[in-house]
Amino acid sequence: MANKSLTRANEKVVNNKQQDTSKVINKFGTGEKRTDIKNIGKIALIEKLFNKSGYVNRLSLQFQSEEGSRIMAFPIMLLQGIDFNLIYTPLKHLGYKSALAAMGPIYANCHIPKGLFFNIGLSSKFCYEDIAEFWSGVISACKGHSIVQLGLDLNASLTGMSIGITAYGEQPESFFLKISRPEKNNLICITGNLGAAYMGLHVLERERIAFERIPESLSASYKQPDLSKYKYILSQYLSPSIEPKIIEQFKDADIYPSAGRFITKGLVYTVKELCAEYNCGVKIFLDKIPIAAQTFEMADELGIDAITAALNGGDDDKFLFVIPLDKHEALHKEFPSYDVIGHLCDKSLGEYLITPDGAALELKAQGW
Repeated sequence: MANKSLTRANEKVVNNKQQDTSKVINKFGTGEKRTDIKNIGKIALIEKLFNKSGYVNRLSLQFQSEEGSRIMAFPIMLLQGIDFNLIYTPLKHLGYKSALAAMGPIYANCHIPKGLFFNIGLSSKFCYEDIAEFWSGVISACKGHSIVQLGLDLNASLTGMSIGITAYGEQPESFFLKISRPEKNNLICITGNLGAAYMGLHVLERERIAFERIPESLSASYKQPDLSKYKYILSQYLSPSIEPKIIEQFKDADIYPSAGRFITKGLVYTVKELCAEYNCGVKIFLDKIPIAAQTFEMADELGIDAITAALNGGDDDKFLFVIPLDKHEALHKEFPSYDVIGHLCDKSLGEYLITPDGAALELKAQGW
């Protein structure tokens, strides 16, 4: 009887708490019409939040130093299970890759990275050796790119690992004075092939799923699969690279990009973000987009469209630059590995992908 009375008492307490919680939730407006974020889209949601606020959404912060150079700061956030998976991502690789992910937007805006500040959330499963391994990758990337200031703070987390990074960089006055605003007929070029990293991620995800399906009784006899034939696409995902002297090379060639982006969420997303900022349209030519042979091979193996991977796959870690039309010959001569894939146009002409047969397909990306 005592146990039953106790059970009833506990149920009463739980019910009262649920009622109280319901009152709190209703107080904050859940009784009103609620709109699912996915029905708005990421970009439209951000626009709504800034609408009539008196502020303009700035993904980066820029100001001018007393010496005349421009300073730019850019924050990013990487979340375990969303942006990376520790089952197949070595911690040293993750440290190196996360540092590059923070430096990328700085380089894309024609600044030279100078400092990085890391704010990392960690759950109790991580030990000193894990963090030391991660940090060794960060140090390697920073030394390779001549970073002069580096900071770190650690915080507790209930959901694994989260990596917040703020990067800042500098642009000499002699450089930014020669940069013109993007305008129609400016060329769009990219610094490498697209879609390979996305295919590499698919290889790793496929092997992860296969591993998790192995019965516990057979786990002791498990052998690592031979992934040597996927070496290129795996390296594009796990070990991206950035040329640390890219800004100096532009200056030496007397080429000053009007704008730039670091491609991490797919080409289409990046192009649409560019058009939104500069209030312009764009034409991208499908047959000009570079896609590696290994990307096509893996796409066939998985039954995935390689073109879709190149347009919307993400994790490419390549640069998109807007180049003045009169620098076309210089670009071709000084940067033969870069590919011109399209050009800007008037906003009224829209944002389109032009197929080899001349068909115009509207550019669409997740989040928009």
